[in-house]
Amino acid sequence: MSATTDACINLLAGTLRGWRGSQAFAPARKQPAKLLKLYDIEASPYCRLVREVLTELDLDVLILPCPVGGRRFRPEAVQLGGKSLFPLLVDDNTGTLMYESADIIDYLGQTYQRRTRGHGPLRPLAVASSWLSSATLWRPGRGVLGMRAQPSVAPAQPLELFSFEASPYSRRVRARLCELELPYRLRNTGKGAWKDMGPPSVRDQLFKSEQGTTRNRRWLAEHTGQVQLPYLVDPNTGTAMYESDAILRYLDTAYAKGAAA
Repeated sequence: MSATTDACINLLAGTLRGWRGSQAFAPARKQPAKLLKLYDIEASPYCRLVREVLTELDLDVLILPCPVGGRRFRPEAVQLGGKSLFPLLVDDNTGTLMYESADIIDYLGQTYQRRTRGHGPLRPLAVASSWLSSATLWRPGRGVLGMRAQPSVAPAQPLELFSFEASPYSRRVRARLCELELPYRLRNTGKGAWKDMGPPSVRDQLFKSEQGTTRNRRWLAEHTGQVQLPYLVDPNTGTAMYESDAILRYLDTAYAKGAAA
């Protein structure tokens, strides 16, 4: 399936969630000293709810993918928490290990000093819309992207991905990283101002505004001269690249075992 078709489907997913996980207008008042860890399944609607809030709080996180059938991090998560349930958050800054997306969302807000609400009267609507959004990951002949493990070579170091949860092109890359069980630092790159809205080619010509409205957007502007997502950095090979199609080809060539999916 082409990148454009995939992006259109993923735009629908973002619309179903009211574009939660695209903005970081009110980032956390403090950043954790140690990187948060999230045992995660890209296609899980509950994991999505947590990743949305991480984008909105402008918090980076080490994603440890746990797809169905995974053998790299899934057993580790079960050993840590005692059950096969995702998402699982580990915060070494406070010694916290926590299941349940609503509890995790409340914890992140309380700990990093921004109000977020996991529990409440709108919780059933959030879960239902997240389920609908996750259903858009189904593809003919492939099933649900980002759900089941596929054979891969383990990297010596985690990769880095600049992304935000509702980014339509980033979503297909995150799904492949999950399937291949490739750990990565998710460098959340949410939009920090309304002028960040829209495709980069249109946005930059129309507004000609500052590109570095959040931490990671500023990093991209300073180091690459543009802000476009997704952007992958692989410290294992010294590779850094934009464009989701190119990133997918790279991941399959560098890490997938057997034929690329």
